[in-house]
Amino acid sequence: MKTFLILGAVLFCLFAIYGLMVYRSQNGIEHYPYTLVQSYDGVEIRQYERSLFTTVTIHKEAYDVSSSKGFRILGGYIFGDNERKEKIAMTSPVVMSMSDSMTMMFMVPKEYDRESLPQPNARSISFEEKPPVTMAAIRFRGWANDEKIERYKQKLIEQLQKEGISYTDRFYFYGYNAPYEVFNRRNEVVVELVAQRKS
Repeated sequence: MKTFLILGAVLFCLFAIYGLMVYRSQNGIEHYPYTLVQSYDGVEIRQYERSLFTTVTIHKEAYDVSSSKGFRILGGYIFGDNERKEKIAMTSPVVMSMSDSMTMMFMVPKEYDRESLPQPNARSISFEEKPPVTMAAIRFRGWANDEKIERYKQKLIEQLQKEGISYTDRFYFYGYNAPYEVFNRRNEVVVELVAQRKS
């Protein structure tokens, strides 16, 4: 009985340490800034700010394969595979376009602009500035895969059609967690909305 109590205490401590590490890793990460405009039954309408991204486009395959390839290239750049061998802080979320080819994007920390960023060694990496944009997002937990992403894409479409909100064909997957984070994983399917004409 005493052995089980000791084992339980050790496991509790390990989980507590793990939770603290995850909290610290997420707490200092810069996020793609937005303002919440409105909510509809699990769907959020957001106004995102102008932001700069590093991007790479690769042939679309299964989610796990495409995400791994894209992350390896962009991760290499921010971890020092650039002309200055400079490390750049990770941001959140990791953005993946949902089109025939897959473009992965990392937001550039606000301390940089195009001129101050080190040039990547990988020729496939480019920089893209996203203008302010209104998006609709639906969230889901756990580990992402192609089936889940498609299911929540359809849920997002159904809710937007129900509310009479016009959307474009520019859908994205947002992933917020590092691979080692097991609990409280956050994923989103996001779509750009049709810009409203100013009267």
